Amino acid sequence: MTRVRLSFTKCHGSGNDFPLIDARGLALADADWAVVARVLSDRAGPVGSDGLLLLAEGGGDQAFAQRMFNADGSEAGTCLNGLRCVARAGFEALGREAATIGLKAGTAEAARVADLAPGVYTVRTRAGPATTDPAAIGLRVAAPVIEARVPGLPSERAFTGVGMGNPHLISFVERIDEAELVALGSWCEAGPELLVDRANVSFVAERADGLFVRTFERGVGLTDACGSAMAAATQAAGLTGRVAFGREITVHNPGGLVRASAAGPDAPVTIAGNATFEWEGEITVDLAAETAHDLEITRRRDHEVTAWQALVTR
Repeated sequence: MTRVRLSFTKCHGSGNDFPLIDARGLALADADWAVVARVLSDRAGPVGSDGLLLLAEGGGDQAFAQRMFNADGSEAGTCLNGLRCVARAGFEALGREAATIGLKAGTAEAARVADLAPGVYTVRTRAGPATTDPAAIGLRVAAPVIEARVPGLPSERAFTGVGMGNPHLISFVERIDEAELVALGSWCEAGPELLVDRANVSFVAERADGLFVRTFERGVGLTDACGSAMAAATQAAGLTGRVAFGREITVHNPGGLVRASAAGPDAPVTIAGNATFEWEGEITVDLAAETAHDLEITRRRDHEVTAWQALVTR
């Protein structure tokens, strides 16, 4: 089988956008899903996205599971913005409003909560625990890095290393220099000896109501939103005394915002944010040629798009 016809929902969490496929019962190999991710994520192609989300079968006490493939076809440990969208799809498929969700690296708790704004479907997730253990982060240093320069990293800035199921390097800055961020993120993306499996790099600026996060995401590049980076930034703010543990803050990024709180060192981080479904469609993917064609949009959810825009522009 070289061609597959796939149904999907185009969705986003905080502007982090994905095609989401109900993969339960679909017999595709991981290598095939990697092709689907690359083809559908291509911004020059018919869909364009930050990656691919799969609603997958759960196991044990997991109602269902999330799988997430980056735009380059690599599989991520988790994606918290995408997790909210997968949670919504699972809730709607199973007729429930809360669940334990399986991840590649552990589990997460998710529940539907009061909308952030009228018409903005909102999900609260609790993921973690967050960790500063270098081995868990894939950082080849002797001790946890908290507000310190990382030996071997080509930057004089102080970073905090946080693991959220995937590795994050967080630096608090007065002003976000995107060129500097891209240069450092690209260095990490090249797979240096310092990092076991690359890293997500974020520059974070403090705001009166919380934080603003800009992220170079491994496997994606500079992105408008990264949910696990927002969680890691919240944890790092707690670890460095910028935000009290247990305090809910607003975490902004170019794609939107979430509400977040960190419970304490080596504890889960809670995030509440949108799970917006924009439209539904079908597309044919040629796995051998790595191309996609014959996109058909079967349903639009313009009211959800409008509700989200009203929230982020007010």
